[in-house]
Amino acid sequence: MRNYIYLLLTFLIFTDAFACHTHETLKQTATGPNVFLDCGTCDFNYIRTHIRFVNYVRNRDEAQVQVLVTSLPTGSGGREFTLVFLGRRNFAGMVDTLRYVSAPSESWDKIRLGIANTMGLGLVRYAEQTPIGKYLAIRLAKSDVPAENTLKDNWNYWVFTLGVNGYLNGQSLTSQNSWSGFLNVSRTTSAFKFLLSTGAGYSQRDYITNDLNVTAISRRQNLKVMGAMSLDGHWSAGGILSGYSSTYDNKKADFSLAPEIEYDIFPYSQSTMRQLRFRYDVGYDYTRYYAETIFNKLSDNLTSEELSVILNLTQPWGSINASLNGAHYFYDFSKNHVQLYTQVSLSLSQGLSLNLSGAVSMIHDQISLPGGGATTDQILLQQTELATQYSYWTAFGVSYTFGSIYNNVVNPRLW
Repeated sequence: MRNYIYLLLTFLIFTDAFACHTHETLKQTATGPNVFLDCGTCDFNYIRTHIRFVNYVRNRDEAQVQVLVTSLPTGSGGREFTLVFLGRRNFAGMVDTLRYVSAPSESWDKIRLGIANTMGLGLVRYAEQTPIGKYLAIRLAKSDVPAENTLKDNWNYWVFTLGVNGYLNGQSLTSQNSWSGFLNVSRTTSAFKFLLSTGAGYSQRDYITNDLNVTAISRRQNLKVMGAMSLDGHWSAGGILSGYSSTYDNKKADFSLAPEIEYDIFPYSQSTMRQLRFRYDVGYDYTRYYAETIFNKLSDNLTSEELSVILNLTQPWGSINASLNGAHYFYDFSKNHVQLYTQVSLSLSQGLSLNLSGAVSMIHDQISLPGGGATTDQILLQQTELATQYSYWTAFGVSYTFGSIYNNVVNPRLW
């Protein structure tokens, strides 16, 4: 026991001496601003090696500058990254916003370079006011910078995406193969947004036992056409026309039309940071079923309405994404459903983070359930929708990090 105590004391003394030496090194090199990067999709190691005139810290409470990065898809299929630079401590009150837009054909390497370059430009203002400022220099990356914008779009904002996916998996007693294809056509401008998407899928699973061979097949097809018009900074209007077929849902053919209207409490120009939207639609739906339903029907002509409330916040303290929607059929208000979805990521204090997500649904509108019920094979293989009055899922986690506040070193060895 005494030997273990000696080893522990020796380890602690060595660790303390090493920590002191490291702290002195950090004090000598920490001449730029302390920066906390708040970005869930960024390549942190790449940014640290690309931008070396700042000190990266693990906690925003230790930072002089917090860089909050959010993104939204563009009409061409790329993404617009918004970088908000929030001054803290001696830079309190200083706020800057820069944007980088990636093209749909750009590789991840080019995208992360664009984010890093934009972030570096935004940090110059803060670094210039620190001891490292006198070492900074600015130069043009190219000498042939165009004098004016000569952008010409030969496709007039139209974007086409065509794809095919396949999956194969098997062993001696089981095998699975699934195939799907899709086509997306979109056009997005500041005044109007259009999307056409269509696809089909096939899945087959085979199970072999000593006395039984089971084959499970599912098919689906879908077509959706959506349009949205910008009315002003808060209002939008549009509609959805869709067609759908699925063996899982007992729908041989389903056609629906639903005009929609939406109001955002905050201006759409602030959508990367905050949204509180109210959406309402009234729809008509015609359905033909594979099998007779529990209401003894092979087809339905129905009208319904749906109201949704959608909240999206991305702030220095974390993010919240939540939605609440409810819908019912007009012919019988008891045929309804309500769903609540929430995703929360919070930085509660220095080093302490909380992540929560989940959804709960109250279901009273399963009018397409087959009247004969589900067989044991269909239940076990999840080949058909099952009767239920509710569904839920949840995920949660909490973490606490402490130790050195600096995180400048990149070391990819072994792990």
